[in-house]
Amino acid sequence: MKIEGKLKGNERRELILSWLKDAAEPLKGSWLAKKTGVSRQVIVQDISLLKAANEPIMATAQGYVYMQSEGAEMHEVVVASHHLSNQTEDELNTAVDHGVLVKNVIVEHPVYGHITAPLMLSNRSEVKHFIQKLHDTKASLLSDLTDGVHLHTLSADSKEKLHTAILALNEKGYLLKGSGE
Repeated sequence: MKIEGKLKGNERRELILSWLKDAAEPLKGSWLAKKTGVSRQVIVQDISLLKAANEPIMATAQGYVYMQSEGAEMHEVVVASHHLSNQTEDELNTAVDHGVLVKNVIVEHPVYGHITAPLMLSNRSEVKHFIQKLHDTKASLLSDLTDGVHLHTLSADSKEKLHTAILALNEKGYLLKGSGE
């Protein structure tokens, strides 16, 4: 359903915020633009304004996500990984197959310092979409900047899920020695 008539900026942002809060999946900027009758660039600006107003919105490869804070207690760990680019899909699938959310990827760049990119991958479908987008855009992985060395923040609703994911990643040789302990 396209919104009829022009919305004022604050009305459009309230609507976008409402949709993000209610969404079970990430919402693409192009979808938001179509629904509100504005350009994709206007949506990018709206999201920036919402984030500036301290709304916990994260841009991911799948679209925009409102980071809900209520619900089960979440546990997090940062792991150090090292592998070839062609092993990325298996690394990510190994993590999500254990009920873990791969929140981001972090590399240590010699000039820029820490570079962090949100991933927010929680299942094989999202991993497949991420890998497909890499192929379609011919983009490089951040870990290509660091010869395959990178960090991931992993999140789960139990320490056991994190533990079993770390064991599986370690068994496949994806983690640097001592990572995730």
